[in-house]
Amino acid sequence: MLTKTEKKFSLVFILIVILHLLLSDSSNPTLLFFITNSTYLPYKIRLVTAFALVFSLIGDILLMFVNIYSSFFIAGLVSFLIAHILYIIVFSKTRNKNKKPTIILILLTVYALGIFYFLSDGLENMLIPVILYMTIILTMVTMAFLRQGSVNNISYKLVAIGAILFVISDSLLALNKFYVPFYFADISIIFTYGLAQLFIVLGLKKQS
Repeated sequence: MLTKTEKKFSLVFILIVILHLLLSDSSNPTLLFFITNSTYLPYKIRLVTAFALVFSLIGDILLMFVNIYSSFFIAGLVSFLIAHILYIIVFSKTRNKNKKPTIILILLTVYALGIFYFLSDGLENMLIPVILYMTIILTMVTMAFLRQGSVNNISYKLVAIGAILFVISDSLLALNKFYVPFYFADISIIFTYGLAQLFIVLGLKKQS
């Protein structure tokens, strides 16, 4: 179960995400919350998670200025790529080595192929970067699911949900940019992204 502090933070965080949507503010309170409320976690996990949040925040800010300078999209992509790699490192620390990734890999591969089917015609010179990005984020999700059995159930579920929300957010971003722009894209992308960070941070806090 979540503590009172975590419940209050979750409510405040969701309100901040809504303000983000309304005001285009790049505030990301998860970093400060994690740093100040995870002192009991191993130092390396705290450090790598903090850097993952920092790179996520940088990517978030860069993507806000894509309309001004298109190269910011690549920079934002690289920043989020680094964040996902850092999450992979964090999740691997509590991987259940007895759990096989076969089922989740099949499901994620089918999903990736489905998304790629819609994106392929619009990718052009972004083909390789997008394939690389998809590979990394799906690896991150796989590692999140491989924590099952090596951490408590609440930690596993929160992190797994957060990882899935990250995939949804990035899929919406890709479809909006490379396939067909859709109504409420920004709201959908930012809201799922914000919840992804929230669930991952709460899940990592709960693993000890």
